[in-house]
Amino acid sequence: MTAPMIYELRRPAQMESGKTYPALFLLHGIGSNEQNMLPLVDELENQFFIFSIRGHLPQPPGYAFFTIEGYGKPHRTVFDEGVNKLISFLDYACSKYPIDEKQIFLLGFSQGAILSMTLGLTLGQRIKGIVALSGYIPAFVEEEYIIKSVENLSIFISHGEMDQVLPFEWGVANDEYFRKLGAAVTFRTYPVGHTVSAENHQDFIKWISEQLEK
Repeated sequence: MTAPMIYELRRPAQMESGKTYPALFLLHGIGSNEQNMLPLVDELENQFFIFSIRGHLPQPPGYAFFTIEGYGKPHRTVFDEGVNKLISFLDYACSKYPIDEKQIFLLGFSQGAILSMTLGLTLGQRIKGIVALSGYIPAFVEEEYIIKSVENLSIFISHGEMDQVLPFEWGVANDEYFRKLGAAVTFRTYPVGHTVSAENHQDFIKWISEQLEK
């Protein structure tokens, strides 16, 4: 089976035959690439299979997973295609590598956070944990997608209080939406713009490590 998307892989340093391992899938922001987010998860490389996925659409100076037709409004058909490609990639990774399918995590920034939250809603029980950094949930996802149960999902949502790209209020709305659906939500805010601060980084690494112990 050929990989449906281009990706970088980091494997656990000490692997045992016959053992399965947690998996962490990284989704970058618009105009970035599969190298961008790997430095954020250096501390987790010994515990996880880490897949950093490249968006399939050219978006200089890098790539994107979908295009935008208006503020907070992705092109629906392009967005749907991106979601389907990512689901195919998860299927591919789980079939090719010794992954513990009860320990699948998603980590995305901006566009990657939008897709990570959408995948959590679409795949339900398949996803154990999500880190959504500075994203939003498109209205058509809430209104038209088939939403699976997220009562066993844990999600870390963070947003910059001075985010000049995606309003802080959208982060608050993410928190409220997932709580309403029954997910276990950790919501953190930081006095920064559209970025990942050092404190935010430390907080989500600690959060991911705690989820592994549950």
